[in-house]
Parts: sequence; structure tokens; C-alpha cells
Amino acid sequence: MRESLGDRLFSMANLVLLVIIGIITLFPLYYVFVVSFTEPREYIDKYGFVLFPSKWSLGSYEYLMSTSAFIRATGVSAFLATVGTLLSLMVTSAFSFGLSRKRLRGRKLMMFMVMFTILFNPGIIPLYLLVRDLGLINSVWALIIPVLTSGWYVILMKSFFDSIPVELEEAAMIDGCNDLSIFFKIILPLSAASLAAFGLFYAVAYWNTFFSAVLYINDFTKVPLQIVLRNMLIDSDTAMGGASAVEMSSDKQLPTQTIKMAAVVISTLPILMVYPFLQKHFTKGVMLGSVKG
Repeated sequence: MRESLGDRLFSMANLVLLVIIGIITLFPLYYVFVVSFTEPREYIDKYGFVLFPSKWSLGSYEYLMSTSAFIRATGVSAFLATVGTLLSLMVTSAFSFGLSRKRLRGRKLMMFMVMFTILFNPGIIPLYLLVRDLGLINSVWALIIPVLTSGWYVILMKSFFDSIPVELEEAAMIDGCNDLSIFFKIILPLSAASLAAFGLFYAVAYWNTFFSAVLYINDFTKVPLQIVLRNMLIDSDTAMGGASAVEMSSDKQLPTQTIKMAAVVISTLPILMVYPFLQKHFTKGVMLGSVKG
């Protein structure tokens, strides 16, 4: 069927609008990336407005990589994103698998407790008192254990486990498998898409840990990367906001803004590198268990 003139005009208007929105959305990312690779002198001469540098420079990245405070914070965030994600997936998947088994005693009570945590939040002060009484203040485990799992993720993963045919479990039991064997040899291999999706959610949350670090971490040597970035963006006089003068001494003075942009690029790079490998499982994993029938 041939399109009318009105339909063609409407399609062209939509295309132009989407292109404009795309440019507006991508330009800040492009600007951050370009400024992070701009020569310090060029950035100063152009008053901070650089669309394409005449000479690309790694000075800001070399400066950050030579700073112990930034390296230390990056290591803390990497530890949270890897160890925290693995532990969270283990706890969430095991708990969800147990709740999906109808023969589990106290199943309804546990489901009620999970739903209760979704509807009611304990608040900052009770959570802080709990972390303090557990002796986790100034420990990186304070950024993992209190958020080890999520009631919402437990419900979603349980819905997926409910959709797995019970005949697979019965056949495995006939072959002599116990619950652990069924979980590790049958359930988890079938849950790769779901685990990839929730793993990405957990990894992003751990990598972006900020508020809990403000509450529980007083030692600057144990803060994650987001705290360092916050200090950099707030304090324009000290590039690393909290690091010692010895750590920040450098023979090469760089504009603070280029260092900030380089730090932002480094902080977002790991998630951008991981996402393409999980993207094929992302939509499928989120939708699994959401529709019955």
C-alpha cells in the first residue's frame, strides 16, 4: 500500500525529532569523552569548549592512574562489583529455588516476610545500628551484606523457577539426584538468561555504591570510586578530594576539569564493557516468569 503524503511527512518529522533527541542525549557523553583526551593547554585556550581536540592526550588518565587514592577506590569498587554480585546471585537464586518448592515447610511465612521487606523499609537509623552492632563499620562488607539480596528480585526469580516443568525435577530424583544436585545441574543451567539479567542489575548497583559508603565508611582508604568522584566534582581545588598532598603531588599540572572527565570515563567503562556480553540475555531474562501460559 502506497503511503500518502501525510504519512511520509509524519515519518520524516518523527525521524528528525528522534535524531534531535539522540544528539541531545549523546552530546554530554561525547563531550565528557573528548575533554578527557584533550591537551591541557588546548582546553584552557578554548575556555573549556572542545568539540574535537586537535591533539589527543592521555595526560589526565596517566595522572589518575598514578594516584594511589584513585587506584585504591577503583579496587574497592571492583571488589564490590565482583564479589558482591556473585554472593548476591548465590543467595537470591538459592532462596528463590527454595521458595519455589511447594514441599518446603514454612514456605508461606517466608513469602510473607519477603513481601514485607518490599512494602516496608526499616529506615536508615535501624539499619545503621544493625551494621554497627555487627561490627561492620569501616568494613567493605558493610556495603555488601545489608544489600545481599532483594525481595523484588527473589519474587521475580521464584516466578521463573515456577515455570520450569516439575517433571525435570522428578526425573532427576528418580536418577538419584538430591536437591543440591537438581539445583546446580538442572536449575542453574536453565537459568542462564535470568542470572545474567539479575547479575547485571546487581553489578551496576554495587559499582555505583555511594550512600551506604557515606553512612558506614569513615576511612578514606576504604571508600568506593563513587565517593572519590563526588569529592572531585565538589572540591575544585583538590583533584582527589580527601587524598593527601603527597599522593596528589605531580610535576605536570592539569586542568581539574579534564581530570574529572577522565575519572567519569573510567568509572563508566566497566559497565559499558560488560553490558554487550549480557545484552542478548537481558530482555529474555527480565521477561522470564512474567507471563504464565
